[in-house]
Amino acid sequence: MPEIYFDERIAAGYDADSADMFDPAVLGPAVDFLADLAAGGPALELGIGTGRVAVPLSRRGIRVHGIDVSPAMVERLRAKPDTVDIGVTIGDFATTAVGDTFSLVYLVYNTITNLTTQDEQVECFRNAAAHLDPGGCFVIEVFVPVLQRLPPGETFRVFRRGPARLSLDEYDVVTQVLHSHHYSFEDGRYQVFSAPYRYVWPSELDLMARLAGLRRRERWGGWTREPFTSRSASHISVWEKPA
Repeated sequence: MPEIYFDERIAAGYDADSADMFDPAVLGPAVDFLADLAAGGPALELGIGTGRVAVPLSRRGIRVHGIDVSPAMVERLRAKPDTVDIGVTIGDFATTAVGDTFSLVYLVYNTITNLTTQDEQVECFRNAAAHLDPGGCFVIEVFVPVLQRLPPGETFRVFRRGPARLSLDEYDVVTQVLHSHHYSFEDGRYQVFSAPYRYVWPSELDLMARLAGLRRRERWGGWTREPFTSRSASHISVWEKPA
């Protein structure tokens, strides 16, 4: 079992810290996109967390099951209304099997980068493919690495700065691992949270998909199907299991 960075302390404030991701203008298009691909069939979320996407998708009539390594995050999911029909398996989503197949497997909000080696990410694709029905789709939402903003020789990039909070990423361009560091001062307390992530390129993901027997179906710059370009900060990629 991998190390659990999303423990009770992080889970307790996760939804509040990610409030912008719950904005209907952000979440609605994502749920619409996934519901369209599921086409009424069941869906499996890798890294279901507190259920930001799973809960509204379930309300659309899609049977959702999730895999997550953090019991604390899942406990927050279970505390929400309308979650009794959402199944959850505790485990590493790169390798954990749930004994069922699905029309859709999805992995959103950069969660593929929680797997910090290339081998783990390759296994994740194989696991997704094993859970897909023929003709089913695997969807990933992930950021495009921002190395063009990193001057030669620099390893740190500040991406959030305020009176009570500082967030920065520390890059290792050899391993493609970045450590995200967050320093905050709230309610008279100073807190630090750091976790590793492995950034991954779109072409690298396509090769992982091929190794798992999947073929790329589409790639977009966002959930509303805007074109993916050299200026896109993230992408929504869809791979299909041959029928």
